[in-house]
Amino acid sequence: MWNRRSLLAAATAFPTAACAAGLAGSPHKTTGKVTRFDPRLDAILDASAPIEVLTTGHQWVEGPTWVGDGGYLLYSDVPKNQMWRWSEGSGDTLFLQPSGLAGPVPPTVREAGSNGLYYAGGTTVLMADSGTRAVARLDLATKKKTILAGRYQGKRFNSCNDLVLSRTGAIYFTDPPYGLTDGDKSPLKELDFNGVYRLTPDGQVTLIDKLTRPNGVGLSPDERTLYISVSDEKRPVLLTYPLGADGLPSGAPATLRNFAQEADSGAPGLPDGMTVHKDGWLFASGPGGMYILSPQGAKLGLIATGKPIANCCFGGSDGRMLYMTSSDMVLRMPVRAAGI
Repeated sequence: MWNRRSLLAAATAFPTAACAAGLAGSPHKTTGKVTRFDPRLDAILDASAPIEVLTTGHQWVEGPTWVGDGGYLLYSDVPKNQMWRWSEGSGDTLFLQPSGLAGPVPPTVREAGSNGLYYAGGTTVLMADSGTRAVARLDLATKKKTILAGRYQGKRFNSCNDLVLSRTGAIYFTDPPYGLTDGDKSPLKELDFNGVYRLTPDGQVTLIDKLTRPNGVGLSPDERTLYISVSDEKRPVLLTYPLGADGLPSGAPATLRNFAQEADSGAPGLPDGMTVHKDGWLFASGPGGMYILSPQGAKLGLIATGKPIANCCFGGSDGRMLYMTSSDMVLRMPVRAAGI
């Protein structure tokens, strides 16, 4: 069974099975494969298309986001407390260190860096700051970080993990204990639960749910459904929450996909990050890699590298590239329909 500690250890445990040929004219090596479960996948991507390795050598990469106005990708190396930038012309360069917790990192903090990132336009990136235990806004021009929320009812968050921005300006985010060395037993933990929250532009924080291991987060194109992945070894699921006009749940959550069978098979990874295609398809990480799911949860395809795939985003000049973070690697793969 894969837990958070074994996932980090696996970052260097699997060799990259790479060959020399990527996209036509591309210098990048390739890895992995795509399994097609449903013919509907063909409208979304070509299962024979290459999965390119853009960069390797990191510890545990997460939270990719495409900066459209700049034409580059940002992503986090969470345990190294770094944020990296990748572009076709320049490759990968260190963008920000520390990306999360500033100053000496105490032994009670396990993942000091930024985690999930979300490009909000202009020079603004929103970040789930695991080390600082907050949701923050980063100005890309000045690299100045502003804390938007760090507490719920006076108590510090655990270690904010991932986030998504709605059209109203509200931020949905998850707060598991992964950034704390002792997890739920950490002496730093002030909340007695792990939560999913909504943060409004005026700073109001609302608790949406308490879950064992809330992780990835996404919104349907009409923003009437909130998706939350649960990285619980005993209950690895992808949940949906119906949202009302006020942006809050209008009913009980439902299980869109249960990954227990895949997890029990020993496939690497657990439900983690996700992105939602503009046409409603879900690209959601789970045991075995990155799953392509229908809005109803049907399994259409699987992108696998032999390592856990933590998160993904769409990007590129036309929105037809899927970028993925897989343990120590950053990958990309073309899709047929623009995702953003």
